Amino acid sequence: MKVRVNNNFIDLEENPVLIALLKKLELDAKSGIAVAINAEVITKNQWAEFKLNENDEVIIITATQGG
Repeated sequence: MKVRVNNNFIDLEENPVLIALLKKLELDAKSGIAVAINAEVITKNQWAEFKLNENDEVIIITATQGG
């Protein structure tokens, strides 16, 4: 199964949840992460249960310090 993450295709196992994708990208323990699936923001408390579908468009934004 493929999903598109920040304009790059990623292969995943069948019927994955969002947290599995974030673990694969080593972002699951990082703070300051925002995730949107198909233009809908997914809150952190939904990550463990939110199911991904073939060709979902995933946008991951990480906060940075600076000015």
